[in-house]
Order: sequence, then structure tokens, then C-alpha cells
Amino acid sequence: MTVTDPIAVGTELPPLTVPPISRLTLALFAGASGDHNPIHVDLDAAKSAGMPDVFAHGMLSMAYLGRLLTNWVPQENLRSYRVRFASITPVHGQPTCSGRVSAIQEVDGEKRATVDLTVTLADGTVTLSGDAVIAIN
Repeated sequence: MTVTDPIAVGTELPPLTVPPISRLTLALFAGASGDHNPIHVDLDAAKSAGMPDVFAHGMLSMAYLGRLLTNWVPQENLRSYRVRFASITPVHGQPTCSGRVSAIQEVDGEKRATVDLTVTLADGTVTLSGDAVIAIN
């Protein structure tokens, strides 16, 4: 779908399913993001924090949601983007990002769509929820 396709309340963005989160993905994201918290890459550190294993950075899931949005519309169409972290993404978990247009309004002469966003694991756990406002005219 492109920004020129008809967009209405209820329009669903093409979902984005990423490969299962690997230890390599976590290490690469730690380097790229500068977030070197050991609970994301060091099994001993994760266990000492009471976790059974390392788990993904919340911002990694937020980045995947950003990719969902920019796969749908050009980045310059984003007006706002916010999320709430709801649950962890375990190593080997497979996130699927989805979005659905929940409102369309005109703001300052610009037509904008509000998109409700979620990241869900294969077992149905929602790890992130949020919304974005996208210029669509």
C-alpha cells in the first residue's frame, strides 16, 4: 500500500513479521543503539535479575514498528509516534507488528490518519502497543 491508495478508518497496514529474535540480533542491536545493558546479552546477568534468559530491548520492538510505518508511508509523513511497553520479548520470540487506522481528521489543513499499533508474539502476547499520526494527503 502507498500513501496514494485509499485510506479509511479500518484500513489495516500490511503486517510485518520479523525472524525470531536471536542472540546475534540482540548483540547487534546493543551495538547499534548504544544500549549495552547486560540483561539483553549476558545470560548470567539476566539470571541474576530473576529472568530465565536474555530478552530483547524494548526499543528493538519499537524500531520494528517504525519499519512497519515506513514500509507503508514515507518517513516524512510521520507526525507523531508513541508506544507503551507491555511485556518482554524473549530470545527466540517472533514479533509481528500490525497497525489499523482508527481515525482520520484534518489538522492545520492536512489530512491525517491515526494508526493504532501493536507488536504481538506467536502465543498472542502483546509486547508493545501505541499509535502514530500519519499525513495522508
